[in-house]
Parts: sequence; structure tokens; C-alpha cells
Amino acid sequence: MKKIVLALALLAALPLRLWAWGMDGHRAIGIIAAHHLSEKACRQVAALLGTQTLALVSTQPDEMRYLPEYKETAPWHYVNTAMGLDHDQYLAALKGQANPNAYNVLVAKIKEMKDPAKTREQRAEALIFVVHIVGDVHQPMHTGRAEDKGGNDIKLTYRGKDTNLHSLWDSGLLDYQGLTYTELGQQYSVLPEAQRKQWQATADPGEWLWESYQESGKLYAEAAQKPDPDYRYYPAHADLMKQRIQQAGVRLAAVLNEAFK
Repeated sequence: MKKIVLALALLAALPLRLWAWGMDGHRAIGIIAAHHLSEKACRQVAALLGTQTLALVSTQPDEMRYLPEYKETAPWHYVNTAMGLDHDQYLAALKGQANPNAYNVLVAKIKEMKDPAKTREQRAEALIFVVHIVGDVHQPMHTGRAEDKGGNDIKLTYRGKDTNLHSLWDSGLLDYQGLTYTELGQQYSVLPEAQRKQWQATADPGEWLWESYQESGKLYAEAAQKPDPDYRYYPAHADLMKQRIQQAGVRLAAVLNEAFK
């Protein structure tokens, strides 16, 4: 944990950058997950994180990746594939990638997080990346095209300001609500038990990415049709945004409950 604390202490010198789901989205996911943890998982998480919470550590990998000792983690936040693939083609392309990406790093970090042979510091760092990457893979544009950097090069004008498709989904739609991450997390934590169980039954991270990939294709098509989304964009996409954040939260809880059972 000393390495993480030292790295974060240096962040004040870095410029602000956009994060997946924004700070509020990632931290809301952490709050949702905490609401659905088992008692044993709660104890294990506390033993690894100390005074930190799932919400607070959820943004750290985005902060850390701009530091020299973590520069190799930049590709851990997304997966790029060709568009137009069907389910089996997508999973084959996803799992066939040899270079580090959100999928294979998430799978590796889950194993590392629960490996008793690892030190507490190693397991804590693995946990922090698991918390963050589960959030990332539920953001549709983190499964976008390599040629436009997951929508970062798709320029848009939203609410009179220049932005891009990726940033709109990282933080633009969340900012529109004007809620704090605590408010988001509390509101989004409330969902029917049957819905929670249904989402948690899909335990393969590859399937979570497939869900995002399908949505990203629709978002690309919409952006091509209307590069200047108007006041109707938020209400048309608010349910999807909420659903992906809720799914990330309850699935993160399921991962931790299973890892620490």
C-alpha cells in the first residue's frame, strides 16, 4: 500500500484528465457494491484497504496511470475490436488478444486479489484495479474502435460545448444530473432483488464487455446521424447509463463475495 500512497501523493502536479464514468460514476459503483457485499467480504475488503473504501479507491487507477511506475497500465482500461461482430466472433476476438487489455487484466487481477501467496500490498493493489476495471468495462465506449480511440475522436457539441462521444459517456451525462457520487450511489443501490440476481448470474466479464460493445455500436451510429445531440439526448439514454452503473456495482459485489467467501 505504501507504493500506492506515494504515487497518489504526486498527483497534485498532474493536469486534470477525463476518467471513465467520471469520478462520480466510479465512486457510485463502489457505493453500490458496498451495499451488496456479504459480511465476510466486507471484513476482507476492510483488511486490505484499511481506512479507504471501495468508493474512494475506485478512481485511483485512472490517477495512477499517468505516473511513470504505472505507465504500462494505460491499456488496462479498455478493449478495442472491429465493429459489426456477432456474439461468438466478439468473444473470440476479445479472448484472442495477447496484449494487456481490460478483459485479460481483470481476469488476472481477480486471481491475484484472492491469492494467499501474494502479499497484502499486492492483493490490495489487485483489489483496487478490480474495482476500477469492472466499472470501465460497463461503460460502452470502452469497447469502441481503436481508430477513433473509443470515440475520443468523434467530435460532438453538447449543451453548447465542444466534447466527444467518449467524454459524453464518461462524465457528460452524469454531470447533467447534478448529483454527488454519494447521492448517485444511494439512489442507484435500490433495485429489485430479482433484477440484481439476474445481473449477477452473468458472471463472465467477457459477457459484460459484449453488452457494452453492442451499445457502443448504437452510440456510434447515433453520433454519425446527429453530431450535435440536443436536450433529448439525456432522457433518451438516462436509463441505459443508470443500468450500466447499477450492473457494474452489483457485479463487482458478486466478484468480491465469491473471491472472499
